[in-house]
Amino acid sequence: MRTFSDNPAVRRGVLRVLIPAPSPEPGSRPAARFPAALVPWSWAAALCALYATVAVRRHLLMRTTGYDLGIFEQAVRSYSQLRPPLVPLRGEDFNLLGDHFHPAIAVLAPLYRVWPSPLALLVAQSALIALGAVPLVGWALRTLGRRSAHAVALGYGLSWGISSAVAFDFHEVALAVPLVSFAVVALGQRRWGAAVAWGAPLVLIKEDLGLTLAALGCVIAWKGPRRLGILTAVAGVAASVIEIKLLLPAFNPAGGYAHGENLGEGTHTSLLTTIAFAPLDALRPDIKAMTLILVFAPSALLALRSPLALLALPTLAWRMLSQNGFHWGTSFHYSAVLMPIVFAGLVDTLRRWRGTDHPLAARHVRASLATVLAVTLVMLPSFPLAQLAQRATWRTTSHIEAARELLAKIPDGSTVAASNGLVPQLTSRCEVVLFPTFPVDARLYEYDRGKLPRPTAEWIIHDSRPPEAWPYRAGHWPYPPEQQTGELEAAQRTYGYRRIAERDGITLLRLRHPAGHADRR
Repeated sequence: MRTFSDNPAVRRGVLRVLIPAPSPEPGSRPAARFPAALVPWSWAAALCALYATVAVRRHLLMRTTGYDLGIFEQAVRSYSQLRPPLVPLRGEDFNLLGDHFHPAIAVLAPLYRVWPSPLALLVAQSALIALGAVPLVGWALRTLGRRSAHAVALGYGLSWGISSAVAFDFHEVALAVPLVSFAVVALGQRRWGAAVAWGAPLVLIKEDLGLTLAALGCVIAWKGPRRLGILTAVAGVAASVIEIKLLLPAFNPAGGYAHGENLGEGTHTSLLTTIAFAPLDALRPDIKAMTLILVFAPSALLALRSPLALLALPTLAWRMLSQNGFHWGTSFHYSAVLMPIVFAGLVDTLRRWRGTDHPLAARHVRASLATVLAVTLVMLPSFPLAQLAQRATWRTTSHIEAARELLAKIPDGSTVAASNGLVPQLTSRCEVVLFPTFPVDARLYEYDRGKLPRPTAEWIIHDSRPPEAWPYRAGHWPYPPEQQTGELEAAQRTYGYRRIAERDGITLLRLRHPAGHADRR
């Protein structure tokens, strides 16, 4: 039987009365203590500075790309001019709402209007992802203590899912990261209404995030008010269905859902066999199983012990069942929305241990957080934040200087067909398309080779050996180097472009005046 003195809290209270804390010496000043309310925001500010440094340096080194930074800049630029998000990089009069349903990126239009630069999007993304740390660190601070909160901040801030996102252009999921973080923390604190309020805007960020809202509703129905949970789940599913079946096809010039083939039947012969083999397909090839482990590894797998981990299921399901192999791995931005869920699950698991009377509970929490930090440090060199420790990150090469010199020759307001790695260097001041898919006028005119459409891109700038970027965005993406070289020659031989300058593998062409074409006939 437990006695009055067996209660640790009671013993600590009695000791405080019997042995009071020593009084400060006369004239001494009490030690300053950093206000607890500022801890989460201080971490967010530090992480924002870290992320922005990586993102801005990548852009200055020309490691950003037209796909996707240039695409999103053209969309936000259109929003800032109170126009639909038309994106020439995706095609003539292509409305980007026909690709993914993300009208929420319009909230960045005022910032871009004031600061018309791709850097505005990169810094905004850094701030949004860093903001995701605020509710996580605040929850850890209140339930686990200050040191634990610092460990959670480091684990989240340096996690590979966040690192991969901040170091690859801009994406709409940056808006989802803080919303998911606030929503899942509110869910863990059983603030059901707040969880729904934070989660509801997700349906305006990407069409699959309605399923994440539905998962949130399922957890509420299980742990809290059933009616609210069911309504939230139904609303989330309905939003995704409406966006995929109605809204996206309506905006897509080609009709249908642009990414429907990613969730097709694949090698299976029918929908029934696709469903039957789905559990195995979610783990084959091996890269899928590795990614599933790595998603929860930053929490030392402890997040799996929390019901909050269920919110990761929709995102993991569509990625693992996708026919697109890039969805299976750890690169790019696909895991960013999962990291707040993972670390909220970690805090939820540890707070339940801390709330027990077990004598080893505190030690267990400390050991768990030490493991989290160890995993973070072990994985850090393999992911993009490690670029800050590389000498190449802080050095401007002669190739970059050559690119800047030739880009400066293109006047503002020009129409340009550019290599993928050069596109975001121009999108803030020119109308840019991707070379060699430069647009042509439907009106025909005579060449000595016959009737050919007149190009509408006044300039072409091509980089035959761009700086290394990310896997499939690097090098000569999206076309083989032989095709790009052939198109560059054809532009001069057939379409009437003349070479203005060439330096270090970068070629600048300009379309001849129409009178020049008459001279050739």
